[in-house]
Amino acid sequence: MVANWLIFVVALLVGLLVAWWLFGHAIRGGAPRERAPDVLDEGAAPAQRNQALIDAPSAASFASPATLMPPPMSIDMAGIGEAVMIGAQEEANAAAAAGVKSAAAHDAEVAAAAAAAPPDDLTRIKGVGPKLQAALNALGITRYAQIAGWSEADIARIDPQLGAFQGRIARDNWIEQCRYLAAGDTAGFEGKFGKL
Repeated sequence: MVANWLIFVVALLVGLLVAWWLFGHAIRGGAPRERAPDVLDEGAAPAQRNQALIDAPSAASFASPATLMPPPMSIDMAGIGEAVMIGAQEEANAAAAAGVKSAAAHDAEVAAAAAAAPPDDLTRIKGVGPKLQAALNALGITRYAQIAGWSEADIARIDPQLGAFQGRIARDNWIEQCRYLAAGDTAGFEGKFGKL
């Protein structure tokens, strides 16, 4: 038991000597460290410069109205919008003179015709449920005749807007289904696509 105390005391002394040596070496051994002055130090020159900037008059008080910049893009963008509107009107007038309907005019006529008649039950189309019908209605599509008259360009424009239902137009053959439904040909529809 005495041997254990003796080993403990020797280990403690060795530990103290090592700590003393490391502490003493760290203080004497390294090059003296110099600290760079900080802006927040008392008496530092940058503090005087900062105070001078705080006390100086505002730069805005020196600016004359002629040197101030106009509001960003407000004047320029109005001119661009007017130019676009005038160009679109000229194209529409040229198309009307040539007897050609613009896509916007065609869509407006279709929307007006759709608004005049009650909407069709688009869920009768195979592959169209209540959620897809709501999405189509949000796009202004409420009649079988609208879908039956779609061109490839119409499909390319509408299909990406269907989100998770994208690709259903071609896969479920909506145009052919709607041709039967718009014509009221229930027998032809059921013969080709199954019972309604």
